[in-house]
Amino acid sequence: MQDDIILLDRRTDGVAVVTLNSPKVNALSTALLTRLVQLADELTSLPPGAVVVTGGERIFAAGADISEFGGPDEARVIGAAFHTALDKVAALPCFTIAAVSGFALGGGCELAMACDYRIASEKAVFGQPEILLGIIPGGGGTQRLPRLVGPSRAKEMMITGRQVRADEALRIGLADEVVAPEALMDRALALASSVAAGATQASRLVKRAVDEGIETDLASGLSLELELFEEVFRTDDARTGVRSFLENGPGKATFTGR
Repeated sequence: MQDDIILLDRRTDGVAVVTLNSPKVNALSTALLTRLVQLADELTSLPPGAVVVTGGERIFAAGADISEFGGPDEARVIGAAFHTALDKVAALPCFTIAAVSGFALGGGCELAMACDYRIASEKAVFGQPEILLGIIPGGGGTQRLPRLVGPSRAKEMMITGRQVRADEALRIGLADEVVAPEALMDRALALASSVAAGATQASRLVKRAVDEGIETDLASGLSLELELFEEVFRTDDARTGVRSFLENGPGKATFTGR
């Protein structure tokens, strides 16, 4: 396996940067997805404070490797590889930010949607154009896109194969921020570094409460929140934060992530 097909940089500020590195278009081949699973497992067993996922300047990721397509048997293997890899990205026990420059199409869009937050360059373009090949999204697009932009808009995008530029992506909720191309990584790293310097145990529990709670009914979600609210008070960060607030006021605590 090519270890350099995806680059992992664990920075001293607690941020891990995952960079797709598969020329020419960062196609999400089964080899790349297998490597992504490996890295996601590594980041799960030793979580950073936050993760930034990015790709090339012109192409974040162009989607699946079409040369691997065949019939239903191949589709099942490729679809399973996508689901395994992107579900692991979505389940990372820390805040994940997709820094999207250029095209994020098909599987590339699905990877961005598997992250918690998307910062797009003004040059970014998102889309699920699988319909143009006579197929449908197979890496989570039919499920994650409607959860972000609503079912009507998601169906329109996937059934027409229409691509959306950064300004529209921001307007419909597919992107969370849009910045100048030259500011993309600085902004993503600044946000990730801020999260990593904060109460990361609480951040992890917020992510779990939202991700698990949104898939159930309100009463079950509130019950989960109560359980996690109790759990967070077992952390050093909670004791530090409460004590700092009482002694010094808000916003002055120094957290350790424990």
